[in-house]
Amino acid sequence: MKLNRPVSWFLTLFGAWSWVIWTTFVKNLSHDASGLAFENGSPTAYFWVHLTLAIVSFLLGTAIGVIGLRSLRALRRERLGSH
Repeated sequence: MKLNRPVSWFLTLFGAWSWVIWTTFVKNLSHDASGLAFENGSPTAYFWVHLTLAIVSFLLGTAIGVIGLRSLRALRRERLGSH
């Protein structure tokens, strides 16, 4: 399968966006003072579920971003090779 340039850029930017959003989320989760993430200083089920979601999102965002970057590099090599 061959990806075009706009799709490749979308995937790359999606991967970067995922890291920005989920890094912010994990930072906020770790500093939660509402009592949802920590109870008496111990992590709650809420914390573990949301940390798991963040980790899975990091992994998926990374995989999607890598696909986009590899596609952009392949498109660039193809373009440079055609001149």
